Amino acid sequence: MSATDFTMKPRVGRRGMIIGALAICVVAAIALDTTVVTVGSEQDTRVAGFAPDAYGAEEFPRIRDYITENAVDAATLASELAADKSAAAEKYGSGGAMPTIPVSFTGTVGEGKGGIYDVAVDGAEEVRIRVQTGPAINGTDLRDAPGDIAFGQFKNQIEYQDAGAGINRAMKAEVLEGIDNSDLTGKTISVTGAFKLINPKMWLVTPVEVSVQ
Repeated sequence: MSATDFTMKPRVGRRGMIIGALAICVVAAIALDTTVVTVGSEQDTRVAGFAPDAYGAEEFPRIRDYITENAVDAATLASELAADKSAAAEKYGSGGAMPTIPVSFTGTVGEGKGGIYDVAVDGAEEVRIRVQTGPAINGTDLRDAPGDIAFGQFKNQIEYQDAGAGINRAMKAEVLEGIDNSDLTGKTISVTGAFKLINPKMWLVTPVEVSVQ
């Protein structure tokens, strides 16, 4: 019988069997440690990192309710700030050296630039009141108004700032979407919103409710 009549079969040694068994164990361990994450679930949000728009959409309704429930009439606020700024800030505001104050007013819209309009309000003539109508909404007044959203709740300063931007975008979608801010001058507008008290005679209000008459 010639050598060509034999079929050579590879021999699996003990070492090969051990390596194969170890490989199976590794694959099994990986499978057990793998978590299936559903898109849009709470786990998905954690895996993807902080989602400012989702955060804003969740937080804005309660922030809106807080501001509307605690808003002080602009004429009353202007008078009290003129009499005693510190006392009025402590009474109506939240925050530290520059508190955020909820306010409401009805007035006549004046000139505007970049979506920021002056509003003349009876009883608050000594104050320059301006309101943001978009497209850009600046500042973190809405985030800071309730006084319970703190830096320590976020991973870093970027997330903290992004939270404010997400809330602003949620407000724009709900409050400002249907308002034509290109033609407000001369109209009567009613606003409920919040502003950061930097200068008691100059308010830049971020709205949570707007109606144009």
